[in-house]
Amino acid sequence: MKPPFSITNNMLNKVVEISKVIGNLEFQVERNLKLRKENRIQSIHSSLAIEANSLSLEQVTAIIAGKRVLGNPKEIREVKNAYDAYEEILTFNPYRQEDFLKAHSLLTTGIVQEAGQYRQKDVGIFDDYGNVVHMGARPQFVGNLMTDLFQWGVTDDTPEIIKSCVFHYEIETIHPFADGNGRMGRLWQTVILANWHPIFAWLPVETMIYEHQKEYYETLGFADQENESNIFIEFMLAIILETLQTYQTSVLPIAKAAVEIPIGLTGAAGQAYPLLRKYLLEHEQIQTATAVKLLGKSAATVRKYLASFVSLGLLEAHGGNKDRTYSLKKSE
Repeated sequence: MKPPFSITNNMLNKVVEISKVIGNLEFQVERNLKLRKENRIQSIHSSLAIEANSLSLEQVTAIIAGKRVLGNPKEIREVKNAYDAYEEILTFNPYRQEDFLKAHSLLTTGIVQEAGQYRQKDVGIFDDYGNVVHMGARPQFVGNLMTDLFQWGVTDDTPEIIKSCVFHYEIETIHPFADGNGRMGRLWQTVILANWHPIFAWLPVETMIYEHQKEYYETLGFADQENESNIFIEFMLAIILETLQTYQTSVLPIAKAAVEIPIGLTGAAGQAYPLLRKYLLEHEQIQTATAVKLLGKSAATVRKYLASFVSLGLLEAHGGNKDRTYSLKKSE
């Protein structure tokens, strides 16, 4: 069943503008390891702050760096959990419900009793006066509603960037979990965006939502009243565009750092290796599926790259064809 929305000229114009800015930004963001790390921390801080986590950006940075921080243990656990979930963005299949539940488990383990499970009770959102603002779907319907949503995601040909906004809205509307629905809506939109273009794994769209938090909640309410997500989709596309434009202004003036390409590599493969190497400096191993998302190339092309990197002694391969992973040579 298709969620209630229709594609407007405003949406299409925003998609075109977003695509243009991405073309200017992709290499600068993907190759700037420091910027990527800072953006990831900002994403985590902003998404948690929207949910009233009181830890500062500096405290969140310290927690992620493994330092001791004086603060509410639950809030500290939320930061650690969010970091674990965001680190998996490029490994999640955005239209696989098992991955969606795994992400919720990572986000809420040790905080919510039903981590990684759809709720079994009614849940609602209330204002400061105790009035019901939004009621989630009845628990007996949650599983089927989410299955329908993921099935639509797999089969529908709506542009991915618009589809990501629809998923975000539908997650908030259905409210499938006892807790963590806001964080999951924002995280899963990022997962879908990163699957469309890996630059979104490193851009803090959540930070711009946090800066427009009041409008964000008002737009969700207006969409509920209209019983369709058009207004929310247009709002989120504007947020995404604003995020990209902000980073275009701050990143592009920075001189491009020289990228060391190993001897024996030329052309596109030579440009791909530094991106893989930076990823592997942060992660022990990488699978072909993750490398495909990271590099934005076909699976066949990425497999050729990986084979050449192994033959040149840059990477090591582990396991059989189906479960094969790659790591940096120990000398690296």
